[in-house]
Amino acid sequence: MNAVNWLETRQLLAQRPRALVIGSGFGGLAAAIRLQLRGWQVTVLEKLDAPGGRAYVHRVDGHVFDAGPTIITVPALLEELWQLAGRRMADDVMLKRLDPFYRIRFDDGDHFDYSGDIDRMRAEVRRICPSDAAGFENFMREADECHRLGFEALGTRPFNSVVDLLQAIPSIARMRGWRNLHQMVAGHLKHPKLRMAMSLQSLLIGGNPYSVTCVYSLVNALERQFGVHWTMGGTGSLIQGMVKLLQSLGGELRCNAQVDRIEVAQGRASGVKLAGGERLESDIVVSNADAAWTYLNLLDPQWRRSWSDKRIARGRYSMSLFVWYFGTNRRYDEVPHHMMILGPRYKGLLDDIFKHHRLSSDFSLYLHRPSATDPSMAPPGCDTFYVLSPVPHLDSGTDWRAQAEPYRQAVAQALERTVLPGLSQHIRASLLTTPLDFQDRLLSYKGAAFGLEPLLLQSAYFRPHNRSEDLPGLFMVGASTHPGAGVPGVLMSAKALDQVVPDAHDYLERGVPSLVGA
Repeated sequence: MNAVNWLETRQLLAQRPRALVIGSGFGGLAAAIRLQLRGWQVTVLEKLDAPGGRAYVHRVDGHVFDAGPTIITVPALLEELWQLAGRRMADDVMLKRLDPFYRIRFDDGDHFDYSGDIDRMRAEVRRICPSDAAGFENFMREADECHRLGFEALGTRPFNSVVDLLQAIPSIARMRGWRNLHQMVAGHLKHPKLRMAMSLQSLLIGGNPYSVTCVYSLVNALERQFGVHWTMGGTGSLIQGMVKLLQSLGGELRCNAQVDRIEVAQGRASGVKLAGGERLESDIVVSNADAAWTYLNLLDPQWRRSWSDKRIARGRYSMSLFVWYFGTNRRYDEVPHHMMILGPRYKGLLDDIFKHHRLSSDFSLYLHRPSATDPSMAPPGCDTFYVLSPVPHLDSGTDWRAQAEPYRQAVAQALERTVLPGLSQHIRASLLTTPLDFQDRLLSYKGAAFGLEPLLLQSAYFRPHNRSEDLPGLFMVGASTHPGAGVPGVLMSAKALDQVVPDAHDYLERGVPSLVGA
């Protein structure tokens, strides 16, 4: 490149409007990639020392522990990011479809292998309850309808006004979205085991199946249509692939850069102040941080009339999580990649978690064994695991500093008694995450892992909007905004920005004053 072309390139880059993205989770990175491709100059600011947010990676003694999401569905939403850049995701990231998707182990030792093979699923239903065979067909048809009306039609549609809500009401009515998920499932299936197997998926997005809208039966349809996938090398390799894509497009990632405040000038978001005092100017700010935390802690009260302290406090928030990451010096080859280990209670336990905010002595567990599929996740001859227990958020008053180790021991004993014999003699690495970590490390209000619980009146228009209701120039992506939690949800929240943030050229052509340097 000669000196003239180099100067022209520098001048063009200097004319780009600037976007700051708070947080480098899936939603933040996807938003950054999309904005960079649309002409914005993007910098992603990450509090932690590495990207990923909830998808952070811990490495202990040769074990690779993905801290957050491990189930990848709807890979097309990821592939689209590379396609928009004229590239192939497969050149940077390898996904492997799992079979079965996961095993559901009931308290009596029976299990249900949940897969994408419909004939095998039908056989599992008939094995447990032959009279529920027809009901299973009806359930799948209704879940498919919720996928069409809820996911395809409304998922990437931003809800910025009452008009948007009114236009969505016919679809919500057709889905009878006022029913909770368990009611919808129970309308088709009679056996308690099958009701549990077809309703527990809402817990993957932070929702109680006895209270979330039945629209979330679409998760079942998504899994059947697109499969459940594992990212070879771990979920962290997918995050690294997204960072690489962003940087190749000219975007920037800054780690160890915690945002202390969103700055306002002329009634618009004008940049941020970092915890160390540094100020960064921008034309827009996109928060991938927890929405409640963003409004409560990053904006002065005069800039949040809609999301006041009282409104935020009135919300019903998702559960939190207790996660024990551990490695063993032997392999447990009879354990599949994903397993749900259900305890003796279903509804009673969920009531304790979501309604009573009480830490119970019993629990249900999600056991993740990535080394079943991917040898790179553990040293030779070893296994890598994490076990996740849904627990109440911090309104429970649980002293996790005192309770973490006793709770871990109880979980370890349950695993040893059921699916991991001799576990206590084979542990070679161990790490814990509690609701306090969600509050203090990941900056989640009440330590809730998924923001507001996805109830009907806390979804779509009633969830924090992708374009802030309170402050022009502020936008939201991630689990705590529309459409909600889960990897597909946060990727779709980033896609929704395409409808509320103009292309950089249009932004400048409209005469909206750039606040950089103002």
